[in-house]
Amino acid sequence: MEPRRITSLVEGDLKKKMVLVAGPRQCGKTTMAESILKNWSGAYYTWDLDAHRKILRHSQMDAASKLWVFDELHKFRNWRNWLKGQFDVHRSKHAFLVTGSARLDVYSRGGDSLQGRYFFYRLHPFTLSELLKTKLPKTLEDMVQMSTDPGGRGQKTLADLLALGGFPEPFFSGSEETAARWRLGHGTRLIREEIRDLENLRDLDRLELLYDRLPAVVGSVLSINSLKEDLEVAFETARHWLEIFDRLYASFRLPPLGAPRIKAVKKERKLYLWDWPRVESEGARFENLVAFHLLRLVHWCEDVRGEKMELRYFRDTLGREVDFVLVRKGKPWMAVEVKHREQSLDPNLKYLLERVAIPYAFQISLHGSNDWRPADICGCQIRILPAARFLANLP
Repeated sequence: MEPRRITSLVEGDLKKKMVLVAGPRQCGKTTMAESILKNWSGAYYTWDLDAHRKILRHSQMDAASKLWVFDELHKFRNWRNWLKGQFDVHRSKHAFLVTGSARLDVYSRGGDSLQGRYFFYRLHPFTLSELLKTKLPKTLEDMVQMSTDPGGRGQKTLADLLALGGFPEPFFSGSEETAARWRLGHGTRLIREEIRDLENLRDLDRLELLYDRLPAVVGSVLSINSLKEDLEVAFETARHWLEIFDRLYASFRLPPLGAPRIKAVKKERKLYLWDWPRVESEGARFENLVAFHLLRLVHWCEDVRGEKMELRYFRDTLGREVDFVLVRKGKPWMAVEVKHREQSLDPNLKYLLERVAIPYAFQISLHGSNDWRPADICGCQIRILPAARFLANLP
């Protein structure tokens, strides 16, 4: 079992408050919970088992256990009210760890607030730095120096990640055929089990068609109108289905950066998948992998450091585009342009840096080996480097 980077942080916070851990189905939440239980006298309960549901409904958890782990509790319609009551009564004798394969902040079922009672973490599929076990920089300012060089091992692991994905089972299988078989079953279970349990939907066949259609739109500006025409459903229906996939950690969407001095697009979003090997084009798949790593950085800053950060992209009305812009404390902080092969500074990135104050910019390539710094633009520090080195320095 490969240890997860947030495990020690979760264990530390369990001594202070309840801890909620959310993330995609089969990304390792249960395995992590089991590893924590080994260090505690604890008991595990999942809403997916009939016997455990009976225990939870009647509040008959093991009184001798110091840690109670509740898995998939969000499928219980009144889960927040129930959990708040249990925590308020038993917090002096028991620690609470709650895990779920959906956004626990969304599936509140109209229940009472848990505000002030918990810490929240998102467990992601494996990132490059987690697999390489690189040392985390102490600050974001240290991170942008990109001092860790993973060398050939980093490039090999990145190639495996690109082909197999970051979910534990397909990645550690080491086989693209095994990964493809896992992926097929994973999608079916997501729609036929997860969505069936959480959403009042009948047209699962057409929802599955949308799920199969999403890899083709990764990295491009998303047109819901085009999707609704393909599926022959109403605009609001297609929009709602996309929101469901976002809530269940199947996809995520990025809003554009609305720079005041540039005629930038304001509404169109770009869509990416948590399981990027579903994308056939290597270029789009690699862009998706980078988007995932940057989203992980955003979530790490929020969940671990308590610092608000946003991930966006830039595109103006003339089609000039920069793949990613990280917004820190309400201001653009880092721009990232993704290339398949190594090349000189992208003119669209140069255009953005000349008009928007951004302290740091990186241009990374999948098939590149040189690491160099072009001249600063309007005070922005620019670096062109291999993707493996860039990603190995992120959380």
